[in-house]
Amino acid sequence: MDFVPDNTVNKLILLYVLDKMEIPLTENSILEICSSQNNWVNWMDCKDLLSQLIISKFVYKPSTDSDESRYNITVAGRECLSQFYTRIPASLRDNIAQFAQENKLQFKRNQEYIAKSYKNEDGSYTVDLKILEPLTTDAIFSLSIKTDTRHNATVACKKWRELAANVYEYVYSKIIDN
Repeated sequence: MDFVPDNTVNKLILLYVLDKMEIPLTENSILEICSSQNNWVNWMDCKDLLSQLIISKFVYKPSTDSDESRYNITVAGRECLSQFYTRIPASLRDNIAQFAQENKLQFKRNQEYIAKSYKNEDGSYTVDLKILEPLTTDAIFSLSIKTDTRHNATVACKKWRELAANVYEYVYSKIIDN
C-alpha cells in the first residue's frame, strides 16, 4: 500500500523542507523541490498549503513588491515541526535531508546570483549581473557588462552562478579592503 499523506502531513513536509534547506526559498524553488523534482507534495496543494502556513505564522514571507520573496520557517514553525515531525515517514525524512544536503548550494546560487541579458538598439547585448541579499530581494552587488554578441551574453549569464562569489570577493577586496 502506498503512503498517501494528508494535508497536515503535507504541511509538515513543507516545514521539514524549509528546515533542512537552511536557506530562505522562493515560492518557485519550494514548488520545484517539493513538486517538480521530487513529487513529495502535489503542486496545487503545495501552493495552497504554503499560504496556510503563512497565515498560521509557521512560515514567514516578508512583504515586498517583488515576486521573488523568500519564505522561511519561523520559530513557531520549528516548534510545531519538532513536536510532529515523526508523522512524516522516516524514509521520506531521510530523502528530504539527503536532497537538501546535495542541492542546497545550487538553490542558493539560483536564487541569489541573478543574471539577465537584453538586446540593445545597436545590436549589442547588456548583461546585468546581481548578487541578492539572502533574506530580501535587495542587490548587494550589481554589475552591467555590454557584449557584442548574444552568445557572449549567454556565456556570461551561465558563468555568473559559478563565479559570482569570487567576483564579489575580488571587487570588495580591491575597493574596500585596501
